[in-house]
Amino acid sequence: MSINRESSLLNSKVIYDITKFTHLDYKNHLACIVWFSGCNMRCDFCYNKDIVFAKNGKHSYTDVLEFLKTRVNLLEAVVLSGGEATSHGLVEFCKQIKALGFLIKLDTNGTNYNSVEELLRLNLLDYVALDYKAPEDKFLQITHSNRYDEFSSTLNLLIQSNIEFEVRTTLHSDLLSVDDINAIINDLIFRGYDNKYYIQNFLLTENNIGNLQRASETFDKSKLSKALKIIWR
Repeated sequence: MSINRESSLLNSKVIYDITKFTHLDYKNHLACIVWFSGCNMRCDFCYNKDIVFAKNGKHSYTDVLEFLKTRVNLLEAVVLSGGEATSHGLVEFCKQIKALGFLIKLDTNGTNYNSVEELLRLNLLDYVALDYKAPEDKFLQITHSNRYDEFSSTLNLLIQSNIEFEVRTTLHSDLLSVDDINAIINDLIFRGYDNKYYIQNFLLTENNIGNLQRASETFDKSKLSKALKIIWR
């Protein structure tokens, strides 16, 4: 990439906001969160509606890098989230983050396979949290995206790699049943995933994309497969 193109990219205002400190989003590490504008999905349960529909950001990559320079030896890591971070150019940004000495965690829906593959190949990621939104037969209904195949390829890539990563699902029991979660678990086992499986309960906010309310369907945890260790959040 030419110097001019690098400069243009790093000055692009694609970052919606920065959470300057968290000890929750990257286990065992003090981190900040970089929230990227825009997403290629419209998940009904998503509570980051403003971020998902944002066409531009408030901050540039350069703004974040300048902030990070003031946090060297104070923070350990940077979480790239959104929206969908991989919808944006990340390589040069990640190189500069790593040059400052930070670990990088990526939160992703996995539908930009080429981006994730490149970041892994260049050893720019330390941890990945992959959202498994729904089993294949409900993927379009819940995400309003037909990119299950891309997600599937990214999941296989992560399983075959040496990267430390987790798979997680957001649960609203009116959308996903016990059978659906068991289908996800069975698929993960079939692919060779043997790590913890994280299920995060739907967070009720006024700003979720599907205007969802509290679930009316009960969810019987006792009927879940025990093939994977499930961690509830």
